[in-house]
Amino acid sequence: MSAPAAPLTGRVPARRSLSVRPDPVALLALPAFAYLAAAYGWPLLVLLGRSLSGPQGISLTPLAQFLSDPFSWRVIGNTVRTALLVTLVCLLAGYPAAVALARARGAVQGLLLLSVILPLSVGVVVKAYAWQIVLRRDGVVSGLLVGLGIWDAPQRLLFTETGLVIGAANVFLPFMILPIYAVIRQIDPRLAEAAATLGASPLRRFLGVTLPLTLPGIVSGIAFVFSLAVSMYVVPSLVIGDRFQTLATLTGRAFLFMRDEQLGSTTAVLLLAVAVAVVVGSTALARRLGGGGQS
Repeated sequence: MSAPAAPLTGRVPARRSLSVRPDPVALLALPAFAYLAAAYGWPLLVLLGRSLSGPQGISLTPLAQFLSDPFSWRVIGNTVRTALLVTLVCLLAGYPAAVALARARGAVQGLLLLSVILPLSVGVVVKAYAWQIVLRRDGVVSGLLVGLGIWDAPQRLLFTETGLVIGAANVFLPFMILPIYAVIRQIDPRLAEAAATLGASPLRRFLGVTLPLTLPGIVSGIAFVFSLAVSMYVVPSLVIGDRFQTLATLTGRAFLFMRDEQLGSTTAVLLLAVAVAVVVGSTALARRLGGGGQS
């Protein structure tokens, strides 16, 4: 027999509350967010306001004037080209290093990891001055290239764009290695072994298994290095000098030497826009790649 129906009392069942309670753990981030908002957010808003301020108030005239100058486009081209070259060099050198670091075991892995992290404790100014010694005509790089027969006579790499790319890649290389290394460590090595049992060659295993799985780390490393390289100021100032202007060095000159706050604010906002676009785009791409790899 079926159970008797519940008597009708005329009462409406209470609805569940739809209010969302904040996670108490998330409140731990409030001090950091407050510090970032005060130390970085507010100055950036002031900078943005100055870049858009004209004689008649808020206007895009300063930005239009800057972009109408051919010299400005040369500076933007120098900035983007150098950042891309530095990122490419770091990727070509950092990916094999990340693979070797992830595949190493025991004390060897510890030494390799120490060799990647330890240079981060050395200041950028010290590294830039060291590259001034290495890249000069009688430096180590020139002597090595002459010894290999690539150059017939010693040549100077200091104060050249090639020297700038080499010096900057040395500074930012750990920021490419570490994200790729973190992703490779999470890859199950049995996947490559399974591909090998199916007859895949080493190149096929790399292109079909390892490389697609490491794409989130590659995208993160590219975003880190490009964002740092596009906004570097110390390395270009010491390695190549004022003859090669980028957005960062032009911003420094505008504020420190030319006393032109309008120009400095405009170039700083353009530089910030490029960096933010790269970070946001790479984050979305890395999330998409990571989600696609898990499905």
